[in-house]
Amino acid sequence: MSAKIKYTDEPLGKVQVLPDFLPSPAELAFREEGVKVTLALSKKSIEFFKSEASKHHTQYQRMIRRLLDAYVDAQAPASRSGRSRA
Repeated sequence: MSAKIKYTDEPLGKVQVLPDFLPSPAELAFREEGVKVTLALSKKSIEFFKSEASKHHTQYQRMIRRLLDAYVDAQAPASRSGRSRA
């Protein structure tokens, strides 16, 4: 990677401008409203999440919350069949 890059003024060919598809900064900063719940989980589950969270330098509660959100997102098409999501 020590070779120098040589820039030229050659034409690029056919170029296509894509619409902006990235979320806005406001959308990135948005946090869903949280609801506090009391939930009893098995000791082995908590030990697993705490261990994994430590390895990835995050909070174990955040990992559990993201896991549940991912599950809900994956199940969302099935819940549109007339059942309401509570």
